[in-house]
Amino acid sequence: MKFLLATLNLEAIKKWHHILPLAGVTSNPSIAKKEGQIDFFQRIHEVRDIIGMDAGLHVQVVAKDYEGILQDAHKIREATDEEVYIKVPVTLDGLAAIKPLKAEGFNITATAIYTTMQGLLAISAGADYLAPYYNRMENLDIDPTQVIRELVEAINRTGSSSKVLVASFKNASQVTKALAQGAQSITAGPDVFEVAFDMPSIAKVVDDFAADWKASQGRDCI
Repeated sequence: MKFLLATLNLEAIKKWHHILPLAGVTSNPSIAKKEGQIDFFQRIHEVRDIIGMDAGLHVQVVAKDYEGILQDAHKIREATDEEVYIKVPVTLDGLAAIKPLKAEGFNITATAIYTTMQGLLAISAGADYLAPYYNRMENLDIDPTQVIRELVEAINRTGSSSKVLVASFKNASQVTKALAQGAQSITAGPDVFEVAFDMPSIAKVVDDFAADWKASQGRDCI
């Protein structure tokens, strides 16, 4: 089970890298836009400096056509490092591009997955990760748990090395539901991780333990 962070905010990455067993960072153009007018690849290098080479770094192509996707993938790897995961949307052109990119040794995250069929085709094309969009599927009245479960079952049945990396969450409940279906990894924004711990009951029980210790032992720490 791997937890990745969907942000390019350096302070958030530093914070959660310190707290979580953080397996990596994912980005896309919309995530980059939230950071304002940044030098994108400079920011990516800064992220890599924080998380290290052992963590996964996922960067998305922008082009929509086959040749453009191939060119974007090469530019991303040249501007980052050999270990980067290239995020390719599973469109007709995207699916066509995954095969030659894998043949060249690229790490591929097949993204923008809304249907089981998209995911199955990405598995067959050799994608390393499949990124179904949980909340976006729910908004379209697609059952994300069914899609995730069917992709996990297909991976197990075929012995594929692909892994499910679920994205697009609005709350912690969606994360736990995705993992309950067998997803090997998730990527969520800092706000989703924050809310998982932002519960008065957690703070209260910790405060009670501290107060009881001081009352019985006469000191604040062990």
